[in-house]
Amino acid sequence: MPHYAAFDREPCPMKLPAAWLCCLLSTALPAAAATVTVSGTVYQERDGRPGRGPTDPGLGGVQVSNGRDIVRTRADGRYRLPVEDGDTVFVIKPGDHRLMAGQDGLPAFWRHYHPQGSAALKYRGIAPTTTPLAAYDFGLVADRGDSGKGFEMLVFADSQTGNAREVGWYDQAIVQPLVGHTRARLGTTLGDVVNDDLSLYPLINKVTTRLGVPWFHVPGNHDLDFDAPDDARSVDSWRAAYGPDTYAVEEGGASFVFLDDVVYQPQATPKYIGGLREDQFQFLQHYLQGLRRDRLLVLSMHIPLFDAAPGRETFRHADRARLFALLKDFSNVLVLSGHSHTQQHYHHGAAEGWAGVRPLHEYNVGANCGAFWSGVAGPDGVPVSTMSDGTPKGYALLDVAGNGSYTLHYRVAGESPKTQIGLHAPKVLRQGAYPAWGVFANVYMGQDATVVEYRVDGGAWQPMKQVRQPDPRLLVENAADDMAEALRSFDRSPEATASPHLWRGALPTGLAEGEHRVDVRATQPDGQVHTASTRYALQRAEP
Repeated sequence: MPHYAAFDREPCPMKLPAAWLCCLLSTALPAAAATVTVSGTVYQERDGRPGRGPTDPGLGGVQVSNGRDIVRTRADGRYRLPVEDGDTVFVIKPGDHRLMAGQDGLPAFWRHYHPQGSAALKYRGIAPTTTPLAAYDFGLVADRGDSGKGFEMLVFADSQTGNAREVGWYDQAIVQPLVGHTRARLGTTLGDVVNDDLSLYPLINKVTTRLGVPWFHVPGNHDLDFDAPDDARSVDSWRAAYGPDTYAVEEGGASFVFLDDVVYQPQATPKYIGGLREDQFQFLQHYLQGLRRDRLLVLSMHIPLFDAAPGRETFRHADRARLFALLKDFSNVLVLSGHSHTQQHYHHGAAEGWAGVRPLHEYNVGANCGAFWSGVAGPDGVPVSTMSDGTPKGYALLDVAGNGSYTLHYRVAGESPKTQIGLHAPKVLRQGAYPAWGVFANVYMGQDATVVEYRVDGGAWQPMKQVRQPDPRLLVENAADDMAEALRSFDRSPEATASPHLWRGALPTGLAEGEHRVDVRATQPDGQVHTASTRYALQRAEP
């Protein structure tokens, strides 16, 4: 059973002056919009039964939103909120409460308002809603834990399952090793939950919820209803499973904002671009204005904010500029993105229009599925699926300290947490040959400021040079696929691309004949140190 409770949600009684408790934080809806008003109660769940019981008190000061506007509950937990057809009403979980799980095991923090339901779609979309207008209630559980001392968040990206077999691989490689072995307080999947087959949502949700961790999703470009006529209805099937596409959750003094940043363009090529809608900017403006500027603010999305394809606008620059303007006064912002099926850290600065006091840190997370479940099978029968930059498939951990600082970690699927560097070196060189051959270190979490060094046979540490070229280990796989007379797997490994986190050091050949040990260490900007070792041999040879 999920440890975060059983059937609904959670907020906190913020002791605010009475004048604030029912304060509408937003601007009025456009006059032309057809609106109604819903109302309900945010309450503290105490009796363990569905719905609000007589011993479940209302919670004051809790934020509730329609995806544009935000209101706070009165002292008795009551609120009123305008909605339009197609809106989703949700509670913003405060840090001192927990969300309860719905029947599907996912956090129960939202209710649709869509009386007619979605127009006909291949994957059904949202069913007509029947919740009475005065019954948009949300239950929360008081959190007796102390996440103020720090907590972990599991960060998944691009599980990208296209069939039941791949859901099984996701379970075997990513989820099963974590079941019963994680202390994460929340988790997220950064889009491309599935690979175009939206009927797989219930199946993959059964796998993910076995973690017992409140799990939050954003849609990716492979989560779209491609038969939808426009962007506004392109995530209806996703929303039917996961609720609002833009929302916020608070935990341990940090704020997490989840954003649908895939703009569907059915007549264009490609059929999507990164960007944000007007209603999302409204929500962000209203939510951010109530936050302390030094609070840790984590934005989770699918498409990266940087242009992933050189010379092509992959995230609308005007939208990025507008987002950066909303964020510029916040001193502690982290962006989490997926989509690329590679991994890198990107620090936005003046060139991208960022005007904050320090560069904006974006971590583009490697994929659960690696390179789309490709490559030869590993010892566990799951495709090795190394990504084109040489990063193995896996997931990330966000470790948040009580003071709002954070560290990031990558976990290679099926490997020890110590597996942070992939090494490639020749097995044998000629003794005395010109030292033209080197050891390559792929530091999976490496960035330009990472210091990478190596030593041979326990000698002095020497700097390695960062290089922008393909990882030789993946080039070996590419060559093996090329030379094979028959397919080595269902899908061959991806073509190796230049890695942003690869270093090289020349191997000495003037040493004694025989085997020599090579140690590599990488020191990250946050002080983390990773190590790895390999060996090569020197042999005497005559012309």
